[in-house]
Amino acid sequence: MIIRLATVNDIPQIMALITDVVPVMIAAGNYQWNENYPNIAVFTEDIKLNQLWVAEIDSQISGISAITTDQDDEYADAGLDIAQTAIVTHRLAVNIHYQGLGIAAALLQQAETEAIKRDIKVLRVDTNTENQATQKLFPKLGYTLAGEISLKRKPGLRFLCYEKRLA
Repeated sequence: MIIRLATVNDIPQIMALITDVVPVMIAAGNYQWNENYPNIAVFTEDIKLNQLWVAEIDSQISGISAITTDQDDEYADAGLDIAQTAIVTHRLAVNIHYQGLGIAAALLQQAETEAIKRDIKVLRVDTNTENQATQKLFPKLGYTLAGEISLKRKPGLRFLCYEKRLA
């Protein structure tokens, strides 16, 4: 597996991954994403900002993750200090044909590598309350549950915020 920054040439494979993943999420009751989000414009902006990472296996994109410092204001509702700079993972997804291979964990490890490189001591991530897989994964990787929030941009949904502090 190779973890690397995404390029605009990756967008067709990324969108194919999203097209496959979204119906599975919705079928599981996780309405965090839909046919309108995430989209090409979001991924193009992530690429422009050098914050979209892909996991690649045999030249196929097996996972994606935006590794940013963007925190939603609502993170404060979970008791997190949003004035503190943190590496925040957004848009984490694994190709349905590659699930169970540690790809999400590898992308979250890349977030930690980026934090160390930038001398940032805090990592954060949120997930829909219906996403059971991430709720099991994050604690295994050293993240602790900070609290539950709602997001203005996703009315009617609830999210769990997780945080990991580096030594």
